Amino acid sequence: MSDEKTPPTRVLSPLRLAVAGLLLLLSLLGAWFLSDFRDYLDQPMVAGEKPWQQMVETGATLSQVTTELAVRHGLAHPEYLLWYGRWSGMAARIRAGEYQIPAATTPRQFLQILVEGKVIQYALGFPEGWKFSHWLKALQQERILGNSLKGLDGSEILERLGFEAMHPEGLFFPDTYHYTRVTTSLDILRRAYEKMQKVLAEEWAGRVPDLPLNSPYEALILASIVEKETGRAEERAKIAGVFIRRLEKNMRLETDPTVIYGLGERFDGNLRRRHLREDTPYNTYRHKGLPPTPIAMPGRAALHAVLHPAAGDALYFVARGDGTHQFSSNYQQHQQAVNRYQRRKRPIRKQSHD
Repeated sequence: MSDEKTPPTRVLSPLRLAVAGLLLLLSLLGAWFLSDFRDYLDQPMVAGEKPWQQMVETGATLSQVTTELAVRHGLAHPEYLLWYGRWSGMAARIRAGEYQIPAATTPRQFLQILVEGKVIQYALGFPEGWKFSHWLKALQQERILGNSLKGLDGSEILERLGFEAMHPEGLFFPDTYHYTRVTTSLDILRRAYEKMQKVLAEEWAGRVPDLPLNSPYEALILASIVEKETGRAEERAKIAGVFIRRLEKNMRLETDPTVIYGLGERFDGNLRRRHLREDTPYNTYRHKGLPPTPIAMPGRAALHAVLHPAAGDALYFVARGDGTHQFSSNYQQHQQAVNRYQRRKRPIRKQSHD
């Protein structure tokens, strides 16, 4: 008989069996959850084949966004989206704005859209030659922009923008401006003002020498007149040349758009002789030199024309009625052109003698 002893059999206690079973169960549940979680992140988050709009208010948290998604679109497991956002660090980087979410977007893609700030863009265009009153009307008609300008006059708006100028006319660059749901009218005006300052500085720096203009603002005033007088782009520099030469000779500019601007809302579409005799600061038939402010928003082309006027001897021009003008170097020729193109079209009148 051998003296070797048989090792004792180890018997797991009921407690250890219970712990082992629990761990196995937790492991299986964890594996199932991770699989379900991964599937969730890569499946369309909202049922349906149509895109939807999602608004993220300024200061909103991802928790608020997920709650809204659950209420409005029936998002399943909003807590999954929130957990993933926090785990990935994306929750703290979402941007405010209005989003167009494509159909079949997954939670991963949704968060990426919010982090990249791919918001819906709107556009509002301001043509060359519009007055500030036209700008205000266009801004107030844009429902998305709200009524932040309601009840404010031009000087109050400039004060809100932090600008020192007292008259807004001519200070905003005509262009198409893109904006989002969280943009305000003041935001657009600020961008347009800054762009006008930039363009004006660039054009002024490249001006030809010896112009009878003492400042960029004077160039802006004359450019606004050229903008209103020009019907064909190819004539813009010629029209600027006429006004530059009249300033050099100390002649009155005698341009109808300034008179019309001075009449304001009283102008009914017909410019009459009595209007040309009315004494307003903008009546260039009565006052020499430039009017006190621009009369519209000029574009870059008008600014360039004023600072690079066409050479020549023309001192007068009259509209032919087809968008072009007849230019004359003396009053006699001008009167002949007026008789030919304008006499039968009264009461509207173009350039006259000094």
